Amino acid sequence: MGRSRNRTPAAPVQVKLVVESIDLEGNGVGHVDGKVHFVDGAITGETVVAEVTRSKPSYARAITRQVLSESALRVKPKCPHFGTCGGCAVQHIEPDAQVAIKNRALEDLLERIGRQKPEQMMRPMVGPFWGYRHRARLTVRFVEKKGGMLVGFHEKGSSYVATMTECHVLPKRISDLLVPIGRMLETLSIYTRIPQLELAVGHEVTALVLRHLEPLSDGDLNTLRVFGQAHGIDWWLQPEGPASAYRLEADVPRELAYHIPSFGVQMRFRPTDFTQVNHWINDSMVSRAVSLLDLKPEDRVLDLFCGLGNFSLPLATRSRFVKGFEGSQDLVDRAGANAVLNGLQDKTEFHVRNLFEVESPEWESWGQFDKVLIDPPRDGALEICKAIVGAKPAYQPRRIVYVSCNPATLARDVAVLCCAGPYVLKQAGVINMFPHTSHVESIAVFERKADWVPIGAPAEQGAATELRAE
Repeated sequence: MGRSRNRTPAAPVQVKLVVESIDLEGNGVGHVDGKVHFVDGAITGETVVAEVTRSKPSYARAITRQVLSESALRVKPKCPHFGTCGGCAVQHIEPDAQVAIKNRALEDLLERIGRQKPEQMMRPMVGPFWGYRHRARLTVRFVEKKGGMLVGFHEKGSSYVATMTECHVLPKRISDLLVPIGRMLETLSIYTRIPQLELAVGHEVTALVLRHLEPLSDGDLNTLRVFGQAHGIDWWLQPEGPASAYRLEADVPRELAYHIPSFGVQMRFRPTDFTQVNHWINDSMVSRAVSLLDLKPEDRVLDLFCGLGNFSLPLATRSRFVKGFEGSQDLVDRAGANAVLNGLQDKTEFHVRNLFEVESPEWESWGQFDKVLIDPPRDGALEICKAIVGAKPAYQPRRIVYVSCNPATLARDVAVLCCAGPYVLKQAGVINMFPHTSHVESIAVFERKADWVPIGAPAEQGAATELRAE
């Protein structure tokens, strides 16, 4: 007989360590025998016993199994699904401490990658810690052994859907509907062919976009209508990509929109458009960005990655003219329509452009602008920053406000503007757009040096150009 190949699984490896810091993903960081360990669920200063889940030559990942010495910052998570659901990462940390950790992480990245220390770190922008999430993509999956249809976020580090009966970062009425929505979806004829729901909460309308891989029957459509009327849901159907989404009740007059109260602006949008998830923080963020640009009534402003006009229209209420660029024709069309809705069409102009391939000559062809607002996706705005640095001084704006959803790419772009270019990092700070997650939103302010001369340029030529720019 041959030797059996069945082996007894190795016992989990556990280690004891002191947590030295927290990384950008919300993991505690410590060392065991000189090897760095990233520990889920651990807080700076704690001594924990952790189970290693992955070991590499230079690092290991682990999960906290026992807290031997507890931090004063540790709190009981509000959500019973925390630890399994991947929607939140740091509910076990006191909310104000979460913000402080993010602020310190931003400072570290700016110094380490950007090689800059802001002249001032701004007070973090904070808002409601619960019920703030007005945009979400929820996975839908029928799992018989888990009791039927699941509606929620993925489990942490997994493609499985978390079994969720509530979610405290969603508005309460949406949290309360998670189970009823799942039960209703189970009754549809194509219940196994529904992969996701997209949530979009507006000022007066709550929309749910149903992604379906097969056509819905007349009975299915009627079920959705009845549910929508009973719970105040505006159903949209998405048979293919985001552009295919359409309203189930096409004759309903209510428009999906959010407000920016500080500027009296209303923004209409489709539920598949990109919009900020946190309406309260969005109003505060836009207000701070406009204030930091130090606008004058005669200023011409450039808004890059302008989307549907979230910054452009408030900027237009405080300046002479705003030109916006965005990579999506649909969003540019929406921005133009929102300008008309708010009576700002004569002070704004929107164009489609791939902003990841702009160079200095094209930058100069757009004209001279006093101030620039940049709000890129996670990839950042490297080519834009290079184009600004490489442009003639007359085409380099006096002030730039950069809103970032990725502090690492912000820090990289800071190095371009400040180390290779003529800018000083005046201020920076975090925006707590996503409480209880590891996501770090931030804002930075750059000011052009008055006496900067490009490398290799004669001093007198640079000075003359500077005078002409003024």
